[in-house]
Amino acid sequence: MNKFALSSCGALFASLLLAGCAMDMGGGVSTAASVTRFHLGQPIARGQIAVEAGDPADVGSLEFEQIAASVERELGRLGWTVEKGNGRTEQVALVAVDQAGRQSARRSGFSVGFGASTGSWGRHGGVGIGVGGAVPIGGRGTNRIVATQLSVRIQRRSDATVAWEGRAETEARAGTPLATRSGAADRLAQALFRDFPGESGRTIRVR
Repeated sequence: MNKFALSSCGALFASLLLAGCAMDMGGGVSTAASVTRFHLGQPIARGQIAVEAGDPADVGSLEFEQIAASVERELGRLGWTVEKGNGRTEQVALVAVDQAGRQSARRSGFSVGFGASTGSWGRHGGVGIGVGGAVPIGGRGTNRIVATQLSVRIQRRSDATVAWEGRAETEARAGTPLATRSGAADRLAQALFRDFPGESGRTIRVR
C-alpha cells in the first residue's frame, strides 16, 4: 500500500463511524450511501483490469461473482477493459464487502459494528475493517438493521502501488434485498464510482 493509503486509514474509519451516527438518529434507516475516496490527484490510467476478491474466502464463490459484476460494470463505464479471470493484468481492482448488524431501537451509531483496526483484508472485510463490537447478523425481526460496506482498491499488480481506493456504506432492514451482500453491492458500486475519482479524503452522502 502506498503512503496516501496508509496515512488516510485512520481518518477513513473515523468518518465511517460518524456516518453511522448520521444514518440513524432515531432508529430509522437512511436511503443514502456514505462514500469516501482516496487518491493522489494524478491521472489514473485506463487499460486492462481484473476484478478480484480481497478476501480469499470469496474466491470462486457465486456471490462474489455477482458483487464483482457490479464493480466491473462501473469500471467499464469509466473506460477500463475488464478482463474476467485474467490474473496477468497489470491493473487489478481488489474488492471486499463487510457487513454488521444492529437493532434499530439502539440510538448509538457506534453499534453498527465496523471496527477501527487497520492493515489487512479480513473475513468479509475491507482494508482495515475489524469485526470487534459487531452485533451478529441474523434473525427475522424487522427491527434488525444490516450495514453493508463495499471497499475497492485499484492498484498495480507488479508492485501493489495503489492508484485509488474507496469505500461506500449503506443500511437496510434485514430480510430486504439491500441487506444482502450482492444486493447492496450493486447500489454501493454506483455510489462509489459516481463522479470518479471524487474528492480525495472527503466523505459525501450519495442518494
